[in-house]
Amino acid sequence: MKMIPAAVSLLRRAATAAAVLVLFPLLLIGWAEQAASLPVDRSLSEPLRNPETHQIVQNISKHAQGLQTEEDSSFRLMPRVNTDQDHMKICCLHANILDFYLNNILKHRGDQVHPNMTRLKVDMNRVSEDLQDQGCNVTHYQDHHHAVQFRRKLNKMAPEQGFNKAVGEIDILFMYLQDFCVLRRNATEN
Repeated sequence: MKMIPAAVSLLRRAATAAAVLVLFPLLLIGWAEQAASLPVDRSLSEPLRNPETHQIVQNISKHAQGLQTEEDSSFRLMPRVNTDQDHMKICCLHANILDFYLNNILKHRGDQVHPNMTRLKVDMNRVSEDLQDQGCNVTHYQDHHHAVQFRRKLNKMAPEQGFNKAVGEIDILFMYLQDFCVLRRNATEN
């Protein structure tokens, strides 16, 4: 009599193991299909997805923010954008502002300001080149009201004060570039 419950228990375990062996691969296939069907955006420039570049941007931004006065930290140079616009237009607008940074802010500062400034310049130059290769005509956006507003606010500041404020906001610029300079996967599958 004791053999029957033991045999039933053994059969249950065998049935459970067989079910797991059959169902587990099916679950994996379902998860893989679901993951493949989710839209994944592709960055238009590798440094925008590089964790090291992100960390350098954060470190340099924090360092520059520490050099600002309390009055400087109470306003923002980088304009807020309407995110309902075409993402590529927002990307190219910020590529224009990045171009301004490269030619007017970062270009004239040496590595003594921050030890990772050279790396930041190299990575930001790469982003600018990549975005131009992807079709961003940065000069097309130089008269955009956000770019004009940014330059106007910056020009009202003393040079050192303006430099620290602009570099302190490079994390905001980087975030806009990360968020909007992407090729939407579902846009490529038409």
